[in-house]
Amino acid sequence: MAFHKIDLHEWDRAEEFFHFTEAAPCSFSFCTDLEMTALYRRAKEGGIKFFPLFLHCLSAEVNARREFRMHENGAGELGWFDTVNPCYTVFHEEDHRFSDVWTEFDGDFSVFYARYLRDTEKYGGPKRKPAKPYQDENLFNVSCIPWARFTGFSLDLPKSTRFFSPIFTIGKFFERDGNLYLPFSAQVHHAVCDGWHVAALVNALQDRMRAVALSAK
Repeated sequence: MAFHKIDLHEWDRAEEFFHFTEAAPCSFSFCTDLEMTALYRRAKEGGIKFFPLFLHCLSAEVNARREFRMHENGAGELGWFDTVNPCYTVFHEEDHRFSDVWTEFDGDFSVFYARYLRDTEKYGGPKRKPAKPYQDENLFNVSCIPWARFTGFSLDLPKSTRFFSPIFTIGKFFERDGNLYLPFSAQVHHAVCDGWHVAALVNALQDRMRAVALSAK
């Protein structure tokens, strides 16, 4: 994993970056429903957990786009990581608290899935944050609200003016017209990411979910 600093004097997005960090600091949320019927069926028929299968699809699309791998280091320098890893929550039913766990991404799902199972088994039990110690800052956050369907979602981040990593949230899946859908929210910083970038990620994620399901046939 490497961090690549950006020369703001040469960056073609410098004008937008300064506008949305200085003149009009701004982050935004984007919500949609992802069709998950085939992917869910593949998980059930294959005897694997749905969440890590979806998480791998999302992680692959995040890592395919530099806009979602942006970060500001401790020296205040903007840059991007070669690879970012998903950091997700493990819920504790007994006290309704949760732990943070992250898993190193790999393009091979079988490798990622083995790591996910190992991480959740080892770090998913302790009721402390973070459950799995952070090794670096090349993480993006994924949280779940599996108890309720939502049509809109927004986070209030007091330090959002300099928080450039995306945050994704999924809700309770539901059935509509014989298909299953997953509420999905992306919260991003407008300085590094526009609506076009989020829409491109969402559309590619939907295509990947269908392609992954078909590839198992």
